Amino acid sequence: MNETKSNRRVRRMVACALFAALTAVCSQISVPMPWGIPINLALFAVYMAGAMLGPVWGAASELVYLALAAIGVPVMAGFSGGPAVLFGKTGGYAIGYLLAALIAGWCASAWPRRFGWLALGCVLGCAACYALGTIWFMVLTGMNLVTSLTYCVIPYLPGDAIKIILAAVLTIQLDKRVPGLAK
Repeated sequence: MNETKSNRRVRRMVACALFAALTAVCSQISVPMPWGIPINLALFAVYMAGAMLGPVWGAASELVYLALAAIGVPVMAGFSGGPAVLFGKTGGYAIGYLLAALIAGWCASAWPRRFGWLALGCVLGCAACYALGTIWFMVLTGMNLVTSLTYCVIPYLPGDAIKIILAAVLTIQLDKRVPGLAK
């Protein structure tokens, strides 16, 4: 069956909405931490959005997620939302989802769709998300780099490694079942 340009655009918009919803759902699957920043599965959904939809539509799905959060829809961790949460001390990490999806998506579309390349794209996306989020956190809290990394990055790295592995494996498997989603 020949897919028209219009059908392809509708399919991508639906996929974009689904990945925004997946990010919202994965944000709720969390483990609270004593210092208030939960470990959740949101970045897994972000990696999947970028890898499956490509850089533009993957980032668009995260923009939809962030827009929902900005207007107060409780899509962020702990069923929170609103400008105070989005632009609060950890909001830079959520805004970093845009960069993570964009970078993971670019890498997935530019490099061979093999495990190592997909994982590397997710690692680079994660690094960009953490860089933006950590700078944001430091500016808003006045904490130094070492303290900020101790609160916001280091405890989350083992979980991020698992999310990256799962995203790369799942992307390869979904490519076999839903071919051409990113094209």
